[in-house]
Amino acid sequence: MARVKPTILIVDDHVEMARLLADQLGDAGYAPTVAASGVEAVALVKTRSFDVVVSDLRMEEVDGIDVLDAVHAVDPMTPVLIMTAFGGIESAVQAIKRGAYHYVAKPFQLDEVLVYVERALDERRVRDDHRALRRWAAERAGFGVLIGKSPAMQKLYALLERVAQSQAPVLIRGESGTGKERVARALHFEGPRKAAAFVAVNCTALPESLLESELFGHVRGAFTGATSSRRGLFAEADGGTLLLDEIGDMPPALQAKLLRVLEEGEVRAVGSDAPRKVDVRIVAATHQDLEERVRSGGFRQDLYYRLAVVPVAVPPLRDRIEDLPLLAEHFLARARERNPSSPVQRLAREAVAALGRWSWPGNVRELENLIERLVVIGVDDVVQSADVQALLPSVPGSAPLDDAKRAMVTLDQLEREYITWVISQCGGNKTRAAEILGIDVSTIYRRQRGSH
Repeated sequence: MARVKPTILIVDDHVEMARLLADQLGDAGYAPTVAASGVEAVALVKTRSFDVVVSDLRMEEVDGIDVLDAVHAVDPMTPVLIMTAFGGIESAVQAIKRGAYHYVAKPFQLDEVLVYVERALDERRVRDDHRALRRWAAERAGFGVLIGKSPAMQKLYALLERVAQSQAPVLIRGESGTGKERVARALHFEGPRKAAAFVAVNCTALPESLLESELFGHVRGAFTGATSSRRGLFAEADGGTLLLDEIGDMPPALQAKLLRVLEEGEVRAVGSDAPRKVDVRIVAATHQDLEERVRSGGFRQDLYYRLAVVPVAVPPLRDRIEDLPLLAEHFLARARERNPSSPVQRLAREAVAALGRWSWPGNVRELENLIERLVVIGVDDVVQSADVQALLPSVPGSAPLDDAKRAMVTLDQLEREYITWVISQCGGNKTRAAEILGIDVSTIYRRQRGSH
């Protein structure tokens, strides 16, 4: 199913300018609509919903403030980006105080508008996901956006309930795919800062120079390409929570600057001499062994102790496998929402049992991706065990793998036993078994005889 493009309404009585911006947004993967006046825009927002609105401030009859009010009268959560000439910046600031998302000063770089549109969409997705997950969590077991009733998760909920009310830094540990960011969101939205912003940044996603600007902001002209000032994520998270995901990959120079922020409670934008006070709760997350990183010199010991005031361990899926049916149900519902044309309605009990026999090295994220694939490629209303085994052909039954663990058999013996088990699951059909195993049927006969 094709991905639905985010819809953008562009409002400007300079039609050529609006169309140029629409072309740029269209090339970037958005679905733009142009309104040549504020009057036309107000009429449009009463009949259609848009993901983001980009409006000029000064227009005849109905100006950008009127458009802002009309948009928010229909949906207060729709981000409105205001465009204004340099002389109208004071009015643009007033628009922000009335609820505009941000403003850009004309003349501007088209890339600058793209950045703000993307950020506005990201923030809206976060809010929408949060509302949806909170509604779902109200009906099922869990702590905020987290899902599960296992003893391991109950232990985690009990810890988070206490930690959420604290202001202390938190270090979330866990394997990739366990849901560390969801734990961070739970801490934020269940705590006293929930009305303020939750901001997340992945420390591996950007090079050091860009990561510093992303975190602390920069002033105009601080470096090549800095055509306008940027306040940075610490400032955006002021009063709220900042998640530093994969903190173990943060470059050493930035580690020192982060330590100073934690100690002094202020940030200094790149190219600026003036520090800015910020009130931000830091939550860090990593899948790495930070103690080993400290010993090897890759991570500052003083920063480690500042971050690890409250350590939180997220259990891997294999340690809470009893939560798998609940997780699978949740991911199935979300996948069906994203793929409404799919005939898939539910998972057969045997399919869930087959899922429970997998080791899940990719954890919850791997399960979510697998359920999505089952929904996308499914042709029947019920997913069967064979459908799961077609995607995870090495899913064992209860005997071969468990017996191998107990008896410590050789790899050759385990391979022969597993081939025999797959054949039995296929009712003796060696051709079907070969398809599941991804080998030629002649290979089955050869390996059953013990030769390679």
